[in-house]
Amino acid sequence: MKIVISILGLLNGGYMLLDGIYVLMNGKYIGPEKPGPWANLFYKLGIDVFKLGPLFIVFGLLWLTWLYALWTNQSWAYPFGLVISVLTLWYLPVGTFISVVVLATLLTMRGKLGL
Repeated sequence: MKIVISILGLLNGGYMLLDGIYVLMNGKYIGPEKPGPWANLFYKLGIDVFKLGPLFIVFGLLWLTWLYALWTNQSWAYPFGLVISVLTLWYLPVGTFISVVVLATLLTMRGKLGL
């Protein structure tokens, strides 16, 4: 399971990092012109989603930091994984799905993951 959640964390973190850099450089996200359903949450708050590149970069780096902690058996890997998973639930639909799977895995398999 550690490998599965690592792959999911790498997908989530890597994509968020790349998407954040991409939007800073190009003024749009990777993919279609209109961002995914997650953008509606920010539109309702009056936030320009095309200015969120730094947020995506931070989230991407946080996921990658969690992977480091997970694989080097850091004492803070478990709580950090829980926090980053909860904080990424807004990233509909794929990021939410990945976050839920990682969160559920951490909560149910803590001992088996060596955390």
